[in-house]
Amino acid sequence: MSDDNNEDNDLQTELPIDADDGEEGEGDNDDADGDVGVEGETPEISRKIRRRRRRTRPRSKTIAMKRLTREELRVGALMYPPVDIPRPTTRAECKEEMRPCPWVACKHHLYLDINPETGSIKINFPDLEPWELKNTCALDVAERGGITLEEVGEIMNLTRERIRQVEVRGLLKLKMGSPSPDELGAELLAAKAANQN
Repeated sequence: MSDDNNEDNDLQTELPIDADDGEEGEGDNDDADGDVGVEGETPEISRKIRRRRRRTRPRSKTIAMKRLTREELRVGALMYPPVDIPRPTTRAECKEEMRPCPWVACKHHLYLDINPETGSIKINFPDLEPWELKNTCALDVAERGGITLEEVGEIMNLTRERIRQVEVRGLLKLKMGSPSPDELGAELLAAKAANQN
């Protein structure tokens, strides 16, 4: 009988406990750095909290126009015939329209994006319908003023890092398109010289 108890103790010491098995126990006190905390003390950031930070919404879906057959295009055209309701043409008219915005084909609508080169359609919120969106117009969001990368990512269903990359690329394009201060000074001097003659 004492041999059975010894075998049980040996088995308990030989079996390793895998900390990364994906299941969290009540006694799991590992913090974000992998250090074991004092018993009964909660870690600063647990693995469960870190997992919650990961994407909670489904990723956007892209539909390539080349993949659609003629029959699929015909059925789609029958399902959604063109409407004769006049669309707003200016921002002033658009402001007065109802929200959420029903004009999904507008280039400022946040539900989908259309690539002008390939014609592919990217549905930003595949799990929602257009009328279920909290924010539907990019112009409405822009008029609110400055918001954080996190908030922009939530609105556009992108990550904070991707929003930062788009911001850097946009600022670079603006910088490349505008004249440098040296060029501005040279243009002013040339205009001044032309006015004096």
